[in-house]
Amino acid sequence: QVQLVESGGGSVQAGGSLRLSCVASGYTYREYCMGWFRQAPGKKREGVAAISSVLSTIYADSVKGRFTISRDNAKNTLYLQMNSLKPEDTAMYYCACAAPSRGGWCPPLGVVQEFAYWGQGTQVTVSS
Repeated sequence: QVQLVESGGGSVQAGGSLRLSCVASGYTYREYCMGWFRQAPGKKREGVAAISSVLSTIYADSVKGRFTISRDNAKNTLYLQMNSLKPEDTAMYYCACAAPSRGGWCPPLGVVQEFAYWGQGTQVTVSS
């Protein structure tokens, strides 16, 4: 079965950096779009970034220029490098795999329901 396990969260001061990782298993990782999402208390889950099977990327406007998504298909691992962190980046961060019907291409980040498999999340806290 599909498993996604995130790591790398923590507490940092504003302006700091973190790198999140997500290890995937149970499917042919390289063939699917992968994404990062986040959810702050009392807010809806929102898309942060996604990367397709051919390495095309999309980002939320709020993180463009600060976050970088990447993947290592040999290690079945997805990454999110987060720089210049802000207090408003504080949230639980989840990695997700798009539905197989997408054929490796990523849906718009706002279409959360197109991501079929989810990890349990890793907490990121940014203090001012």
